[in-house]
Amino acid sequence: MQIFKFGGASVNSVDRIRQVPVILRQFAGEKILVVISAMGKTTNALEKVAEAFYAGHPAEALQLFAQIKEQHLTTAKYLLVKNYLACEAQLKDFFTEAEWLLHDKPVRDFDYYYDQLVCIGELLSTSIMSAYLAESGIGNQWIDVRDIFRTDANFRDAAIDWDVTDRKVREDVLPLFAEDDLIVTQGFIGATSDNESTTLGREGSDYTAAVFANLLNAESQTIWKDVEGVMNADPKQFPDARLIRELNYDEVIEMAYYGAQVIHPKTIKPLQNKGIPLYVKCFLDPSLPGTVIHNKSLKGLPPIIVLKQDQVQVQLHSKDFSFVGETGTARLYDLFGQLRVKPNLIQSGAVSIRVCLDDRPARIQRLALAAADLFDVQVERGLTLLTIRHYNGEVLQRLTAGRQEVLRQQTPETVQILMH
Repeated sequence: MQIFKFGGASVNSVDRIRQVPVILRQFAGEKILVVISAMGKTTNALEKVAEAFYAGHPAEALQLFAQIKEQHLTTAKYLLVKNYLACEAQLKDFFTEAEWLLHDKPVRDFDYYYDQLVCIGELLSTSIMSAYLAESGIGNQWIDVRDIFRTDANFRDAAIDWDVTDRKVREDVLPLFAEDDLIVTQGFIGATSDNESTTLGREGSDYTAAVFANLLNAESQTIWKDVEGVMNADPKQFPDARLIRELNYDEVIEMAYYGAQVIHPKTIKPLQNKGIPLYVKCFLDPSLPGTVIHNKSLKGLPPIIVLKQDQVQVQLHSKDFSFVGETGTARLYDLFGQLRVKPNLIQSGAVSIRVCLDDRPARIQRLALAAADLFDVQVERGLTLLTIRHYNGEVLQRLTAGRQEVLRQQTPETVQILMH
Protein backbone atom coordinates (compact mmCIF):
# COMPACT_ATOMS: atom_id res chain seq x y z
CA MET A 1 0.00 0.00 0.00
CA GLN A 2 1.15 3.53 -0.81
CA ILE A 3 0.07 6.98 0.34
CA PHE A 4 0.00 9.82 -2.19
CA LYS A 5 -0.46 13.49 -1.37
CA PHE A 6 -1.34 16.10 -3.98
CA GLY A 7 -0.94 19.70 -2.83
CA GLY A 8 -2.99 22.73 -3.79
CA ALA A 9 -0.65 23.64 -6.67
CA SER A 10 -1.25 20.18 -8.17
CA VAL A 11 -5.02 20.74 -8.38
CA ASN A 12 -5.22 24.50 -8.97
CA SER A 13 -6.58 24.31 -12.53
CA VAL A 14 -8.59 22.03 -14.80
CA ASP A 15 -5.43 21.08 -16.71
CA ARG A 16 -3.60 20.07 -13.56
CA ILE A 17 -6.53 18.10 -12.22
CA ARG A 18 -6.54 16.17 -15.52
CA GLN A 19 -2.91 15.19 -14.82
CA VAL A 20 -3.83 13.29 -11.63
CA PRO A 21 -5.44 10.25 -13.34
CA VAL A 22 -2.49 10.17 -15.77
CA ILE A 23 -0.21 9.66 -12.76
CA LEU A 24 -2.51 7.21 -10.98
CA ARG A 25 -2.85 4.95 -14.03
CA GLN A 26 0.88 4.24 -13.74
CA PHE A 27 0.09 2.47 -10.46
CA ALA A 28 -2.90 0.43 -11.63
CA GLY A 29 -3.55 -2.59 -9.42
CA GLU A 30 -1.83 -1.10 -6.37
CA LYS A 31 -3.63 -0.07 -3.20
CA ILE A 32 -3.30 3.71 -2.82
CA LEU A 33 -4.79 6.21 -0.39
CA VAL A 34 -4.73 9.71 -1.90
CA VAL A 35 -4.72 12.83 0.27
CA ILE A 36 -5.65 16.04 -1.54
CA SER A 37 -5.36 19.67 -0.44
CA ALA A 38 -7.73 22.53 -1.24
CA MET A 39 -7.43 23.88 -4.78
CA GLY A 40 -4.91 26.66 -5.39
CA LYS A 41 -5.68 29.74 -3.29
CA THR A 42 -8.95 28.41 -1.84
CA THR A 43 -7.62 28.28 1.72
CA ASN A 44 -6.58 31.95 1.52
CA ALA A 45 -10.02 32.85 0.15
CA LEU A 46 -11.77 30.97 2.96
CA GLU A 47 -9.58 32.73 5.52
CA LYS A 48 -10.93 36.03 4.20
CA VAL A 49 -14.47 34.69 4.59
CA ALA A 50 -13.74 33.78 8.22
CA GLU A 51 -12.18 37.20 8.90
CA ALA A 52 -15.16 39.09 7.41
CA PHE A 53 -17.63 36.95 9.35
CA TYR A 54 -15.79 37.40 12.65
CA ALA A 55 -15.46 41.15 12.08
CA GLY A 56 -19.25 41.38 11.94
CA HIS A 57 -19.64 41.72 8.17
CA PRO A 58 -21.88 38.75 7.26
CA ALA A 59 -22.93 40.16 3.88
CA GLU A 60 -19.29 40.52 2.82
CA ALA A 61 -18.50 37.02 4.12
CA LEU A 62 -21.38 35.52 2.12
CA GLN A 63 -20.34 37.44 -1.00
CA LEU A 64 -16.76 36.16 -0.71
CA PHE A 65 -18.04 32.63 -0.16
CA ALA A 66 -20.29 32.93 -3.24
CA GLN A 67 -17.15 33.45 -5.35
CA ILE A 68 -15.63 30.25 -3.94
CA LYS A 69 -18.85 28.37 -4.70
CA GLU A 70 -18.89 29.62 -8.28
CA GLN A 71 -15.23 28.69 -8.86
CA HIS A 72 -15.77 25.11 -7.70
CA LEU A 73 -19.02 24.63 -9.62
CA THR A 74 -17.36 25.99 -12.76
CA THR A 75 -14.41 23.60 -12.32
CA ALA A 76 -16.81 20.67 -11.87
CA LYS A 77 -18.70 21.67 -15.04
CA TYR A 78 -15.49 21.71 -17.08
CA LEU A 79 -14.42 18.28 -15.82
CA LEU A 80 -17.62 16.28 -15.45
CA VAL A 81 -20.48 15.08 -17.62
CA LYS A 82 -22.22 11.97 -16.30
CA ASN A 83 -21.08 12.52 -12.70
CA TYR A 84 -21.80 16.26 -12.59
CA LEU A 85 -25.21 16.20 -10.91
CA ALA A 86 -24.10 13.85 -8.13
CA CYS A 87 -20.98 15.96 -7.55
CA GLU A 88 -23.01 19.18 -7.57
CA ALA A 89 -25.31 17.76 -4.87
CA GLN A 90 -22.30 16.85 -2.72
CA LEU A 91 -20.74 20.30 -3.19
CA LYS A 92 -24.03 21.97 -2.24
CA ASP A 93 -24.11 20.00 1.02
CA PHE A 94 -20.75 21.51 1.95
CA PHE A 95 -21.83 24.98 0.79
CA THR A 96 -24.83 24.68 3.13
CA GLU A 97 -22.54 23.60 5.99
CA ALA A 98 -20.61 26.87 5.66
CA GLU A 99 -23.58 29.14 4.94
CA TRP A 100 -25.49 27.84 7.94
CA LEU A 101 -22.66 29.14 10.10
CA LEU A 102 -22.29 32.44 8.19
CA HIS A 103 -25.93 33.34 8.86
CA ASP A 104 -25.23 33.17 12.60
CA LYS A 105 -23.31 35.62 14.80
CA PRO A 106 -19.88 34.80 16.27
CA VAL A 107 -20.02 33.87 19.95
CA ARG A 108 -16.83 31.79 20.16
CA ASP A 109 -13.13 32.42 19.49
CA PHE A 110 -11.96 33.23 15.97
CA ASP A 111 -9.95 30.01 15.72
CA TYR A 112 -13.12 27.94 16.10
CA TYR A 113 -14.81 29.68 13.15
CA TYR A 114 -11.59 29.58 11.15
CA ASP A 115 -11.56 25.78 11.32
CA GLN A 116 -15.28 25.33 10.56
CA LEU A 117 -14.93 27.41 7.39
CA VAL A 118 -11.42 26.68 6.13
CA CYS A 119 -11.98 22.90 6.26
CA ILE A 120 -14.55 23.28 3.46
CA GLY A 121 -11.77 23.78 0.89
CA GLU A 122 -10.45 20.22 1.17
CA LEU A 123 -13.96 18.75 1.12
CA LEU A 124 -14.77 20.58 -2.12
CA SER A 125 -11.54 19.67 -3.92
CA THR A 126 -11.75 15.98 -3.02
CA SER A 127 -15.41 15.74 -4.04
CA ILE A 128 -14.57 17.06 -7.50
CA MET A 129 -11.44 14.90 -7.79
CA SER A 130 -13.22 11.71 -6.73
CA ALA A 131 -16.00 12.33 -9.27
CA TYR A 132 -13.49 13.12 -12.03
CA LEU A 133 -11.42 10.00 -11.33
CA ALA A 134 -14.57 7.87 -11.50
CA GLU A 135 -15.54 9.54 -14.77
CA SER A 136 -12.03 8.79 -16.07
CA GLY A 137 -12.51 5.10 -15.35
CA ILE A 138 -10.60 5.01 -12.05
CA GLY A 139 -12.89 3.57 -9.38
CA ASN A 140 -12.40 5.08 -5.93
CA GLN A 141 -13.92 5.48 -2.50
CA TRP A 142 -14.35 9.02 -1.15
CA ILE A 143 -14.20 9.44 2.63
CA ASP A 144 -14.65 12.43 4.93
CA VAL A 145 -11.47 12.37 7.01
CA ARG A 146 -13.35 14.12 9.82
CA ASP A 147 -15.05 10.76 10.41
CA ILE A 148 -11.60 9.14 10.83
CA PHE A 149 -9.20 11.63 12.45
CA ARG A 150 -10.28 12.30 16.04
CA THR A 151 -8.56 15.38 17.50
CA ASP A 152 -8.65 17.59 20.57
CA ALA A 153 -10.35 21.00 20.47
CA ASN A 154 -7.17 23.06 20.03
CA PHE A 155 -8.53 24.78 16.94
CA ARG A 156 -6.06 25.69 14.16
CA ASP A 157 -3.41 23.37 15.63
CA ALA A 158 -5.32 20.30 16.76
CA ALA A 159 -3.55 17.21 18.10
CA ILE A 160 -4.62 13.78 16.87
CA ASP A 161 -5.97 11.18 19.29
CA TRP A 162 -3.91 8.29 17.94
CA ASP A 163 -5.80 5.50 19.71
CA VAL A 164 -9.25 6.51 18.43
CA THR A 165 -7.91 7.37 14.97
CA ASP A 166 -6.08 4.03 14.72
CA ARG A 167 -9.29 2.16 15.55
CA LYS A 168 -11.29 4.15 12.98
CA VAL A 169 -8.65 3.51 10.28
CA ARG A 170 -8.83 -0.24 10.93
CA GLU A 171 -12.64 -0.38 11.13
CA ASP A 172 -13.68 2.20 8.52
CA VAL A 173 -10.81 2.68 6.05
CA LEU A 174 -9.11 -0.69 5.56
CA PRO A 175 -12.35 -2.51 4.54
CA LEU A 176 -12.85 -0.02 1.68
CA PHE A 177 -9.80 -1.43 -0.11
CA ALA A 178 -11.84 -4.61 -0.67
CA GLU A 179 -14.14 -2.56 -2.92
CA ASP A 180 -11.64 -0.31 -4.75
CA ASP A 181 -7.88 0.02 -4.99
CA LEU A 182 -8.09 3.79 -4.47
CA ILE A 183 -9.34 5.89 -1.54
CA VAL A 184 -9.61 9.68 -1.86
CA THR A 185 -9.64 11.85 1.25
CA GLN A 186 -8.72 15.26 2.61
CA GLY A 187 -5.57 16.59 4.20
CA PHE A 188 -5.22 19.17 6.98
CA ILE A 189 -8.53 18.54 8.78
CA GLY A 190 -10.08 16.39 11.47
CA ALA A 191 -12.88 16.62 14.03
CA THR A 192 -13.43 16.57 17.78
CA SER A 193 -15.57 14.03 19.62
CA ASP A 194 -18.37 16.65 19.34
CA ASN A 195 -18.05 16.57 15.52
CA GLU A 196 -16.61 20.08 15.36
CA SER A 197 -14.16 20.50 12.49
CA THR A 198 -10.50 21.15 13.32
CA THR A 199 -7.36 21.87 11.32
CA LEU A 200 -3.96 20.35 12.04
CA GLY A 201 -1.70 23.38 11.68
CA ARG A 202 1.13 24.14 9.32
CA GLU A 203 1.74 21.59 6.53
CA GLY A 204 -1.28 19.69 7.81
CA SER A 205 -1.90 17.81 4.54
CA ASP A 206 1.59 16.29 4.49
CA TYR A 207 1.04 15.32 8.13
CA THR A 208 -2.35 13.73 7.33
CA ALA A 209 -0.67 11.56 4.71
CA ALA A 210 2.07 10.57 7.19
CA VAL A 211 -0.47 9.57 9.84
CA PHE A 212 -2.26 7.35 7.31
CA ALA A 213 1.10 5.89 6.22
CA ASN A 214 1.92 5.04 9.83
CA LEU A 215 -1.46 3.55 10.74
CA LEU A 216 -1.81 1.61 7.47
CA ASN A 217 1.84 0.42 7.60
CA ALA A 218 2.32 1.76 4.08
CA GLU A 219 5.39 0.83 2.08
CA SER A 220 5.97 4.51 1.17
CA GLN A 221 4.53 8.00 1.08
CA THR A 222 4.85 10.25 -1.99
CA ILE A 223 4.29 14.00 -2.01
CA TRP A 224 3.56 15.25 -5.54
CA LYS A 225 4.72 18.84 -6.01
CA ASP A 226 5.18 21.28 -8.88
CA VAL A 227 8.98 21.22 -8.37
CA GLU A 228 11.62 18.68 -9.28
CA GLY A 229 12.13 17.51 -5.70
CA VAL A 230 13.91 18.87 -2.63
CA MET A 231 16.49 21.47 -3.67
CA ASN A 232 19.61 22.62 -1.79
CA ALA A 233 18.28 26.21 -1.82
CA ASP A 234 15.17 28.13 -2.80
CA PRO A 235 15.36 28.34 -6.61
CA LYS A 236 13.55 31.70 -6.50
CA GLN A 237 16.48 33.13 -4.53
CA PHE A 238 19.24 30.99 -6.03
CA PRO A 239 18.78 30.15 -9.74
CA ASP A 240 21.66 27.67 -9.55
CA ALA A 241 19.92 25.59 -6.83
CA ARG A 242 20.19 21.89 -7.52
CA LEU A 243 18.22 18.77 -6.73
CA ILE A 244 19.16 16.63 -3.74
CA ARG A 245 18.42 13.03 -4.73
CA GLU A 246 18.66 11.56 -1.21
CA LEU A 247 18.14 12.89 2.31
CA ASN A 248 17.57 11.29 5.67
CA TYR A 249 14.94 12.12 8.28
CA ASP A 250 17.38 13.94 10.57
CA GLU A 251 18.67 16.16 7.76
CA VAL A 252 15.16 17.17 6.71
CA ILE A 253 14.27 18.05 10.31
CA GLU A 254 17.45 20.14 10.59
CA MET A 255 16.64 21.92 7.30
CA ALA A 256 13.11 22.70 8.46
CA TYR A 257 14.37 23.91 11.84
CA TYR A 258 16.56 26.48 10.12
CA GLY A 259 13.68 27.69 7.96
CA ALA A 260 13.98 25.76 4.70
CA GLN A 261 10.60 25.32 2.99
CA VAL A 262 10.84 21.55 2.93
CA ILE A 263 8.92 18.85 4.78
CA HIS A 264 7.63 19.89 8.21
CA PRO A 265 9.19 17.92 11.10
CA LYS A 266 5.81 16.73 12.36
CA THR A 267 5.33 14.95 9.02
CA ILE A 268 8.61 13.08 9.45
CA LYS A 269 7.96 11.62 12.91
CA PRO A 270 5.14 9.16 12.00
CA LEU A 271 7.24 7.94 9.05
CA GLN A 272 10.47 7.74 11.05
CA ASN A 273 8.73 5.69 13.78
CA LYS A 274 8.04 2.92 11.25
CA GLY A 275 10.93 3.45 8.82
CA ILE A 276 8.63 4.43 5.94
CA PRO A 277 10.46 6.22 3.08
CA LEU A 278 9.11 9.54 1.80
CA TYR A 279 9.37 10.45 -1.88
CA VAL A 280 9.06 14.00 -3.20
CA LYS A 281 8.17 13.75 -6.89
CA CYS A 282 7.43 16.19 -9.69
CA PHE A 283 3.74 16.30 -10.53
CA LEU A 284 4.45 17.95 -13.90
CA ASP A 285 6.98 15.29 -14.98
CA PRO A 286 6.60 12.03 -13.03
CA SER A 287 9.55 10.51 -14.94
CA LEU A 288 12.00 12.75 -13.02
CA PRO A 289 13.76 10.94 -10.15
CA GLY A 290 12.71 13.35 -7.38
CA THR A 291 14.02 13.00 -3.82
CA VAL A 292 13.85 10.07 -1.42
CA ILE A 293 13.96 10.66 2.34
CA HIS A 294 14.80 7.66 4.50
CA ASN A 295 16.53 6.48 7.67
CA LYS A 296 19.99 5.76 6.22
CA SER A 297 23.13 7.75 6.93
CA LEU A 298 24.40 9.95 4.12
CA LYS A 299 27.69 11.56 3.17
CA GLY A 300 28.71 14.14 0.61
CA LEU A 301 25.62 16.35 0.73
CA PRO A 302 25.96 19.70 -1.07
CA PRO A 303 25.82 22.98 0.88
CA ILE A 304 22.20 23.51 1.91
CA ILE A 305 21.36 27.20 1.97
CA VAL A 306 18.53 28.97 3.80
CA LEU A 307 18.19 32.76 3.49
CA LYS A 308 15.64 34.47 5.75
CA GLN A 309 14.86 38.15 5.17
CA ASP A 310 13.09 40.55 7.55
CA GLN A 311 14.93 39.44 10.65
CA VAL A 312 15.14 41.30 13.95
CA GLN A 313 17.88 41.22 16.57
CA VAL A 314 16.70 41.71 20.15
CA GLN A 315 19.66 42.47 22.43
CA LEU A 316 19.01 41.91 26.14
CA HIS A 317 21.60 43.35 28.51
CA SER A 318 21.71 42.76 32.27
CA LYS A 319 20.62 45.95 34.02
CA ASP A 320 23.12 45.68 36.87
CA PHE A 321 25.95 44.00 34.94
CA SER A 322 25.40 40.77 36.87
CA PHE A 323 25.78 37.51 34.97
CA VAL A 324 22.63 36.63 33.04
CA GLY A 325 23.23 33.03 34.12
CA GLU A 326 20.47 30.54 34.75
CA THR A 327 17.85 32.94 36.13
CA GLY A 328 17.86 35.37 33.22
CA THR A 329 18.05 32.63 30.60
CA ALA A 330 15.30 30.56 32.23
CA ARG A 331 13.03 33.62 32.45
CA LEU A 332 13.64 34.40 28.80
CA TYR A 333 12.74 30.88 27.69
CA ASP A 334 9.56 31.09 29.78
CA LEU A 335 8.67 34.25 27.86
CA PHE A 336 9.31 32.50 24.52
CA GLY A 337 6.81 29.81 25.51
CA GLN A 338 4.18 32.21 26.83
CA LEU A 339 4.36 34.50 23.80
CA ARG A 340 4.77 31.68 21.24
CA VAL A 341 8.02 33.17 20.01
CA LYS A 342 10.41 30.88 18.10
CA PRO A 343 13.98 32.23 18.04
CA ASN A 344 15.96 31.57 14.87
CA LEU A 345 19.27 32.13 16.68
CA ILE A 346 20.30 32.73 20.30
CA GLN A 347 23.73 33.73 21.57
CA SER A 348 24.51 34.18 25.28
CA GLY A 349 27.34 36.13 26.84
CA ALA A 350 28.21 36.93 30.43
CA VAL A 351 25.90 39.94 30.77
CA SER A 352 23.86 39.88 27.56
CA ILE A 353 21.75 37.62 25.35
CA ARG A 354 21.14 38.25 21.66
CA VAL A 355 18.13 36.75 19.93
CA CYS A 356 17.27 36.68 16.21
CA LEU A 357 13.56 36.49 15.34
CA ASP A 358 11.23 36.82 12.38
CA ASP A 359 9.92 40.40 12.23
CA ARG A 360 6.46 40.06 13.74
CA PRO A 361 6.05 43.51 15.31
CA ALA A 362 3.27 42.72 17.80
CA ARG A 363 5.07 39.67 19.24
CA ILE A 364 8.42 41.44 19.38
CA GLN A 365 6.85 44.38 21.19
CA ARG A 366 5.27 42.03 23.74
CA LEU A 367 8.60 40.24 24.21
CA ALA A 368 10.51 43.54 24.66
CA LEU A 369 7.99 44.83 27.22
CA ALA A 370 7.91 41.57 29.16
CA ALA A 371 11.72 41.32 29.24
CA ALA A 372 12.22 44.96 30.26
CA ASP A 373 11.95 44.21 33.99
CA LEU A 374 15.11 42.07 33.81
CA PHE A 375 17.05 43.55 30.89
CA ASP A 376 17.83 46.69 28.98
CA VAL A 377 16.31 45.89 25.61
CA GLN A 378 17.47 47.05 22.17
CA VAL A 379 15.76 46.07 18.91
CA GLU A 380 17.43 46.18 15.49
CA ARG A 381 15.41 45.50 12.34
CA GLY A 382 16.07 45.00 8.64
CA LEU A 383 18.52 42.10 8.96
CA THR A 384 19.04 38.89 6.98
CA LEU A 385 19.85 35.47 8.45
CA LEU A 386 21.97 33.17 6.32
CA THR A 387 22.18 29.50 7.32
CA ILE A 388 24.42 27.02 5.48
CA ARG A 389 24.61 23.35 6.36
CA HIS A 390 27.62 21.43 4.99
CA TYR A 391 29.23 24.76 4.20
CA ASN A 392 32.60 25.34 2.60
CA GLY A 393 34.82 28.40 2.38
CA GLU A 394 33.93 29.26 -1.22
CA VAL A 395 30.15 29.26 -0.63
CA LEU A 396 30.52 31.18 2.63
CA GLN A 397 32.68 33.85 1.01
CA ARG A 398 30.38 34.23 -2.00
CA LEU A 399 27.19 34.61 0.05
CA THR A 400 28.60 37.09 2.59
CA ALA A 401 30.68 39.29 0.24
CA GLY A 402 29.90 42.95 0.78
CA ARG A 403 27.62 42.27 3.78
CA GLN A 404 28.15 43.58 7.30
CA GLU A 405 28.13 40.75 9.83
CA VAL A 406 26.15 41.32 13.04
CA LEU A 407 26.26 37.90 14.66
CA ARG A 408 27.72 34.48 13.83
CA GLN A 409 27.30 30.96 15.18
CA GLN A 410 29.39 28.20 13.69
CA THR A 411 29.86 24.46 14.16
CA PRO A 412 31.71 22.04 11.87
CA GLU A 413 28.33 21.22 10.27
CA THR A 414 26.36 24.47 10.22
CA VAL A 415 27.08 28.21 10.10
CA GLN A 416 24.53 30.95 10.77
CA ILE A 417 25.31 34.59 10.06
CA LEU A 418 23.03 37.52 10.86
CA MET A 419 23.92 40.44 8.61
CA HIS A 420 22.94 43.77 7.12
